Amino acid sequence: MLRHSSCGFVGKLCRSVVFVLLLFVVLSSRVFPACSAGQVDQRALHFRVLGREFRCVMLWLWCCSLAEQSLQIGDRVTGHDKPPCESMELFEPCSTWVLAGPCCAMSGDSDCTRTSPSAGSPSDTEFAPARPKYVCSLSPDLVTKAREELQEKPEWRLRDVQALRDMVCKDYPSLGTCLDDAFLLRFLRARKFDYDRALQLLVNYHSCRRSWPEVFSNLRPSAVKPVLESGFVTVLPCRDPEGRHVVCIRPDRWSPSQYPITENIRAIYLTLEKLIQAEETQVNGIVILADYKGVSLSKASHFGPFVAKKVIGILQDGFPIRIKAVNIINEPRIFKGIFAIIKPFLKEKIANRFFLHGCDLNSLHQNIPPMILPEEYGGTAGKLDISAWNELLLASEEDFLHDFSHLVLPCESLPQEMLVFL
Repeated sequence: MLRHSSCGFVGKLCRSVVFVLLLFVVLSSRVFPACSAGQVDQRALHFRVLGREFRCVMLWLWCCSLAEQSLQIGDRVTGHDKPPCESMELFEPCSTWVLAGPCCAMSGDSDCTRTSPSAGSPSDTEFAPARPKYVCSLSPDLVTKAREELQEKPEWRLRDVQALRDMVCKDYPSLGTCLDDAFLLRFLRARKFDYDRALQLLVNYHSCRRSWPEVFSNLRPSAVKPVLESGFVTVLPCRDPEGRHVVCIRPDRWSPSQYPITENIRAIYLTLEKLIQAEETQVNGIVILADYKGVSLSKASHFGPFVAKKVIGILQDGFPIRIKAVNIINEPRIFKGIFAIIKPFLKEKIANRFFLHGCDLNSLHQNIPPMILPEEYGGTAGKLDISAWNELLLASEEDFLHDFSHLVLPCESLPQEMLVFL
């Protein structure tokens, strides 16, 4: 049975801070040699400013450590002490599982036989209806872009989808996933049609959902309506010049006393699920705009190491979407120190797509043109309106219920042989 300790993440953060402090002490002795009496005040002021920033970072880490200990105690009490998703190694090869029956026919023209992971005998196997036929909705320009950037060849598209389907059926017959062409195509595009990486992404997608029931149980738009109405997350009505949707996140709209931070994560996840349904988004990707105006240290402490590691794992390795840029504005000074510590845990490609603009709207406009931004961010697209996106997402309730019906949730519905790997 796999063992997991989220305290290791806190330990890495603490070691990083200790290293920075030691480096600061050594450099300060070299950079600031003996100075004259007239330079003493300036030197003392410099040290006071740096000391204040280091104290803020240490306070944040202390708050995160307390939150982490509380989560571990709560998990031991409720029995939910399960490791989060990290990689495809969370699943053991299917030869070690107790299987209920065949996953599906290996031919692309035959019907797929889906077996519930909780089934106990072949008599429980059900034949799913024929898969819907895939029809490409990409424009000629996007077909060309997909060919150049994603290695997608229209003449080989269905062959590639069938190859991924065969790999799932052979290696992970109890995964409990949807095998429709359009669904599998999301994962191929997200990994540039690399079969092995697409399969790993698909497995991680499911393991992440199964390992965090607080977020993924009863996941539907109506369940997060208060979050949507608060304006915490929305999507700007216009795409950027690259054809990418802009997801706007405003943490200051969240009140911790009303609902936990996991509700915010649920709303963001549903937003991404809705966006990724469009083939244009699968090819173009998305841009994130995060406004941290008014976010205090106490509110930031809710986003501790446990939550941070989960969210980073989902966005990097557990969801089939291409995040092309993350623009952060109005961030407090402490955010830069915290981000400098978290940055080593991000993949280099993702870390290089973070842009910290502070209060400089001109810097933001270099990444997102003013013509698609609302007035709140120096744009010319009028006031920020959250109602249009909320109505669209809430109207998709039945679609989500249908799409998520293919997935096995929560963890308790899995056979005992698989629980040891989640």
